[in-house]
Parts: sequence; C-alpha cells; structure tokens
Amino acid sequence: MAGASSREGVARFEPRNPAWEKKSREIFERQSYMRMIGARIALLAPGICDLELPYRDDLCQQNVFLHGGVIASIADTSCGIASSTLLSPEAGILSVEFKYNMMAPAAGELFVARGRVIRPGRTLTIAESAVFAVKDGVENEIGRMLATMMFLEGKGGMQGAAA
Repeated sequence: MAGASSREGVARFEPRNPAWEKKSREIFERQSYMRMIGARIALLAPGICDLELPYRDDLCQQNVFLHGGVIASIADTSCGIASSTLLSPEAGILSVEFKYNMMAPAAGELFVARGRVIRPGRTLTIAESAVFAVKDGVENEIGRMLATMMFLEGKGGMQGAAA
C-alpha cells in the first residue's frame, strides 16, 4: 500500500498536510455534538484517532445503557478524525456511509472508540472503529463500525449550508 507500512498489524500513513494534527483537532472542536456529549480525543496519530466518552445518565436509553446513537456517533467521529489526519491542507471531510454492529450493551464507566484508517484514497477513505466499554479497568468490545469518508478538495473550511 503506497504511503503505508505495517508494524504489529497497524498501518502507518504519511499525512499530506504538515499541520495534520492542528487541522484534525480543529475539525473535532467544531463538532458541537461531541462537546455536548463530553467526548474528547485521547489519541491522535496519522490514520488513528481514539475518542473517550465518560458515562452520563442523561445519554442513556430506557435500560440505563448508553444510547446506541451516542455510541455510533463516537465511532463515526473516530473514523472521521482518523481519516482527517490524511487530508490535504485545503480538503474537507464528510462521512458518506457506515455500518455499525452492536455486539454488547453499552454498560461501563467510560467508552472508547478506536478509529483506524484501513485504506486511504484520493476521494474515498475506508476506516473502522472498535468501541469498548470500560468497567473497573476492564475493556469489553461492544461494537464495531466500518465507514467510508469522502475527502472534498477545496472545501477545508466547510461549515453548514455555506459549504
């Protein structure tokens, strides 16, 4: 794979933007929904983004598990931010497709979405996110997402309807 090498099963990618970290953090900070739910970036590297979200009872469904929509959102965002680390300086990014498999109830004190780019492209990038619930220091995988992200050249400042 051009621009990537594998060590311990994790692909290593070369960013196309020397300011990749600043740009990816800015994209994350512009997401008001992530602020509202309390998600934060725990790890950021080229092609990699781990997000953490502490448990909150106001984000739960009827059985007191974190709502599946919230979990799918952090999975999607971890894929998007992981992919954004590989954007060119003037590109924007949008999710265009994802599938999320729920494998266990979202019961824990902390939730971690580990986004990884699988295959970068000029326009479409494929990423995945494994989501874990952490309880008493033990991680349990509760879901997995496969996502397609679209790079939009010349749209680096995309915001709402003005895009």
